[in-house]
Amino acid sequence: MPHASEANADRPEQLEPPAHGHQRHAHDRAGAACCGASAHTPAQVQVQARLPQSEMMGDDVRTAIRIMQMDCPTEEALIRKKFSRMSDVRSMEFNLMQRVLTVVHGPDALGSILAALRSLDFTPELADADSRASPNAAEQVPPAPSRPWWPLALAGVAAAASEAAGWLGGATWMAAGLAILAIASCGLTTYRKGWLAIRNGNLNINALMSIAVTGALILRQWPEAAMVMVLFTVAELIEAKSLDRARNAIQGLMQLTPEQASVQQSDGNWRLIDLKAITLGALVRVKPGERIALDGEIVAGRSSVDQAPITGESLPVDKTVGDAVFAGTINQAGSFDYRVMAAASNTTLARIIHAVEEAQGTKAPTQRFVDQFARVYTPLVFAVALAVALVPPLLFNGTWQAWIYRALVMLVIACPCALVISTPVTIVSGLAAAARKGILIKGGAYLEQGRKLSRLAFDKTGTITHGKPVQTDFDTLADVDAARCRTLAGSLAARSDHPVSMAIATAAKGDGVVNVAVDSFEALAGRGVRGEIDGLPYWLGNHRLVEELGRCSRSLQARLDALERQGKTVVLLIDAQRVLALFAVADTVKETSRAAIAELHRVGISTAMLTGDNPHRAAAIAQQVGIDEALGNQLPEDKLNAVAHWSAKGATVGMVGDGINDAPALARADIGFAMGAMGTGTAIETADVALMDDDLRKIPLFIRLSKATHAVLVQNIALALGIKSVFLVLTVMGLGTMWMAVFADVGASLLVVANGLRLLRK
Repeated sequence: MPHASEANADRPEQLEPPAHGHQRHAHDRAGAACCGASAHTPAQVQVQARLPQSEMMGDDVRTAIRIMQMDCPTEEALIRKKFSRMSDVRSMEFNLMQRVLTVVHGPDALGSILAALRSLDFTPELADADSRASPNAAEQVPPAPSRPWWPLALAGVAAAASEAAGWLGGATWMAAGLAILAIASCGLTTYRKGWLAIRNGNLNINALMSIAVTGALILRQWPEAAMVMVLFTVAELIEAKSLDRARNAIQGLMQLTPEQASVQQSDGNWRLIDLKAITLGALVRVKPGERIALDGEIVAGRSSVDQAPITGESLPVDKTVGDAVFAGTINQAGSFDYRVMAAASNTTLARIIHAVEEAQGTKAPTQRFVDQFARVYTPLVFAVALAVALVPPLLFNGTWQAWIYRALVMLVIACPCALVISTPVTIVSGLAAAARKGILIKGGAYLEQGRKLSRLAFDKTGTITHGKPVQTDFDTLADVDAARCRTLAGSLAARSDHPVSMAIATAAKGDGVVNVAVDSFEALAGRGVRGEIDGLPYWLGNHRLVEELGRCSRSLQARLDALERQGKTVVLLIDAQRVLALFAVADTVKETSRAAIAELHRVGISTAMLTGDNPHRAAAIAQQVGIDEALGNQLPEDKLNAVAHWSAKGATVGMVGDGINDAPALARADIGFAMGAMGTGTAIETADVALMDDDLRKIPLFIRLSKATHAVLVQNIALALGIKSVFLVLTVMGLGTMWMAVFADVGASLLVVANGLRLLRK
């Protein structure tokens, strides 16, 4: 079946051409968003994540649509209401911070979906042809012309003059005329959006505000109607700028790489080339002070590199030949050449951006609760307002004008915008704050759940330790040639990427050993490796493997125990009859591990280490860093069972590993933390949380951020509901006014947005 975009290529009315999608209907974009973000922000290029092409999902199609006018729950509710009547729409996902709607729909429904969006006064934008080649790259969207400031200023002056005319006892026609002038200057967009909402059966803030202002005009409350519309417009402008700040916290990541890089040509000269045209293996030169454009490996020169944009490290890192460099980082004083190891769409930075964008679209538990609550809240308050308008005059001889006015005030308070917008702004601010510190969180659910962690399990190699052990001991245990044993062990170890094997292979190479061919090589999970050399089988493995093969004598057991109590890992070379040689390898503990474990204990988290090493070695390492419990001889399934056991006892368990070898335990844990994320696509893609510089001290930082995020979420919900409740009571008592209702609604939105943005300073 052809690609969705290709299948519809012969029906241009179904597709929005990229140029039109960015530029046409500029006046609509400027006025359609509930917060008016594009209406008043300065004319500057907007950086957006490039939209992915449509993709098939069985018999359906998944399409991402950018809607620049969609940036708050008002538009989301309007679209949901419209699409709920369309049988070909299977599901919808809203990312308000990126203004992207993802729809799963029938194969022939795209045209009707775009038409439905246009009927709501939106301008839908689809992926352009270039997005297939560079799906994670940023694109620059030409801005809509900023609207002039003078209509709002005129509205403010006219509203103030109408208020003054009322206070000074001026002519009624003067107060009325000034009020109508103020509303016409700044409120027509609100009326247009309000009418669209009412026409589609949706009671959003624009509909409620339109009804309330119209009602105030009918009741001859001229100055108040005008001032309410002006205050509403000004408050929405401020709210839009606050939301843009949260949005720009993520979009700033997209501007970290230059658009071009200096690439060596076939004739030896260097020329500036666009990133998307640079191929793998190309040589790129970086001058002092430049940003590194693509991931690569240094082949000439040396320098120090500021990796803070990726890892959050405060100090530059020295780089020389053979070291990896990453897109978005900043070269310092030196100059160097590097070989490109990843295309622009697959750099570490591109994967981070993609992961954060995906995280924004994943609703946290609190956000799901708030969304469900909001669907009940607005109709309930609307029903109460209707009762307030009708019951007292009909049953208790109340004054119609007074009670209708109170009902209109309640309508303004009824909009749940402050409540609904508080959660995504808070979550995105938390995700952005974590990304700045080199902590990549894959969704709001994990950011919220981090505060609940009670037990944290660690892999040892590369997590607690540096993961680069060195060989410390070697001895033959049979009547065999020592050089032959080194050759056999070095050849087997060279076929494995385990750090212990690499230490043995490195030591053999340093002794001048030349490796021989290994046939039928096999990795034995948690035990070692096996292979055939010159037609004979050999094993290179740990204490557990020797036990399984039945080759562990009492004298060998005593020797192994002595070495293991020293904190060394013992590896044995075995043939078909006996143990030939013994190798001891020692790793070193990271200084950051000790500090991280101490900090975790201070925040009330118990710690454990799960390692394939022997129990003595595990206990020695655990004692060095202060870990509460150490389990040795752990195969992948043993680690999985340990995590499952702790979870069954009611603990919220986190697992820290490399994201590959510990995959079962990482998947079973409530939160999986991946180490070694820099340059490792698998870690970024599979982990719940990735530590970009392998520093375990980032985990206590993540937990503190999670607790702060939860506190802000609770504060925002309490603020939004508390403020509205107070003003609802005041209104029923006859003490509330319409301008107070505006402050209760939009003022609450401003407070919760500002409170959520505080996380960016964490």
